[in-house]
Amino acid sequence: MHPSALSRAGFLGYGLLILAFLYLPLVAVGFASISKARYLTFPIRRYDTGWYAEAVASDTVQTLLILSLKVAGLVTVISMVVGFFGALAFARYHWRFRGLFQKLILLPIFFPQAVLGLALLMWFNALGVVPSWHTAVVAHLVWISPIATLIIAIRAYSFDPTLEEAARDMGCSTIQILRDITIPLLMPGVISAGLFAFLLSWGNFPLSLFTTGADSTLPEWLYAKMVSGYSPLVPTVGILTVLASVALVAVGLLVPAVLRRWRGGGAG
Repeated sequence: MHPSALSRAGFLGYGLLILAFLYLPLVAVGFASISKARYLTFPIRRYDTGWYAEAVASDTVQTLLILSLKVAGLVTVISMVVGFFGALAFARYHWRFRGLFQKLILLPIFFPQAVLGLALLMWFNALGVVPSWHTAVVAHLVWISPIATLIIAIRAYSFDPTLEEAARDMGCSTIQILRDITIPLLMPGVISAGLFAFLLSWGNFPLSLFTTGADSTLPEWLYAKMVSGYSPLVPTVGILTVLASVALVAVGLLVPAVLRRWRGGGAG
């Protein structure tokens, strides 16, 4: 049964409303980033794109950007590794405490990030560890690694175990099976987990607020500037980070497609 023209129009209108609800705030931020006035007012009477040049040339923004990239990069790499082996334990292999492991690994996801950040700060203080961006990496991993594990586990659930068994019957070692069968088959899930890990760490504010100490990430700086000392530089930096995130996702989607085409061409 095909939907009527009225139903299709209704679904289209509903979809457009959802998109407008999601993206109109970004449009408003974009307009604020090109306002010549120092304070946010609508409608905008004078436009100026000089804030983008100031954001690119700002030493403060560059320092914050480098620090945020270091945190997000380390979290991404470690989450991909931990998530890969965690997904094997979560979904691929059957062992005695698998059910308990599946429940425990979900717990950090359900904690409010502010509560988790405060708990980690108290733990660091009890251990005598001075909070810095290194402790922020640990805090991000506590929350993001389980998410990466679940993403890769979705791929691992569709994994055919007979492939590994056939390779083992043919005399392949465990390392060979891992290198030639397990990793390639789970790689799409690993890449997806890496993209999620980077974006979640890149824009994380609650955990960073409690665990960076004297250091500061880009989301913390944006919040501080919004609370006091607002200028159009704030939405400008926000728009630039959104564009960077979109570019990262685009690259993450294009690279697997290019690799598949290259392998297909090589096989042909």
